[in-house]
Amino acid sequence: MIMKHNLAQDLEQCALPAALEAMGERWSFLILRGALSGIRHFEEFQSTLGIARNILANRLSRLVENGIMLRQPMQCDRRKVEYRLTEKGQELAPVMIALRQWGEKWGCGTVSCQVLADRRDGQPIRKVTIQAHDGRVLELSDLVWLCPDEVTPMAEEPAAAA
Repeated sequence: MIMKHNLAQDLEQCALPAALEAMGERWSFLILRGALSGIRHFEEFQSTLGIARNILANRLSRLVENGIMLRQPMQCDRRKVEYRLTEKGQELAPVMIALRQWGEKWGCGTVSCQVLADRRDGQPIRKVTIQAHDGRVLELSDLVWLCPDEVTPMAEEPAAAA
């Protein structure tokens, strides 16, 4: 007898909640944005973000504990430390870029005058998309969850805006 998959159980086993827990909240994302932009020092994060020192210290510690950032003494002055993204942290770049692009498209704040571009030719990057193994851009309606006993569509057609 083939048993159907339990969607609630599958959602419980989803990695998204654990990933969100590792990142924390708004300040952690802003710290990550700063690190992706080259900020390395506590004082730079503090002055750039306007974040309270205790909150910054807490969030940096959490990002270090979760392996997203590394806290290390500076080569030139071992009394000072710098925070650097680990490979795990660098791999959050597409997520951050996608969130920014979404915010710009849907009017969440002002559109920045800065445009993220390819270093090689100075051309703006493309919109972050979901792509098939062969590079085709996919819509939600093109996606399915593959389970051993069934295929489940990712989403229904989008609801019309009110």
